[in-house]
Amino acid sequence: MAFGISKKELKEWKTAVSRGEIAYLTHYWYDSRFPEYKTVTKVGCSDLVRLRQWCMDHDLDPIYIHNRMPYPHFDLIGPKQAEILRKASLDSHVRRFNL
Repeated sequence: MAFGISKKELKEWKTAVSRGEIAYLTHYWYDSRFPEYKTVTKVGCSDLVRLRQWCMDHDLDPIYIHNRMPYPHFDLIGPKQAEILRKASLDSHVRRFNL
């Protein structure tokens, strides 16, 4: 379940993903499998070739892509999440969610 984002932010992410862009959406989140993490960044792109390449470019295994059309995405959590957000110049996500 997602917390801490607006409907506008979600709509903008969905629109960018649908256009085949690499889009980032960070929000508060809880999953009992990962109780130590409080946030997730969904990196989405409807162009699966592009999303797979993005994963490989960041040393992530594309097998973990959630192939859920129309919004396929890769979930980033933990230290890799903050690292990749910084590389993508998304310091606002890092600050907003205290990563």
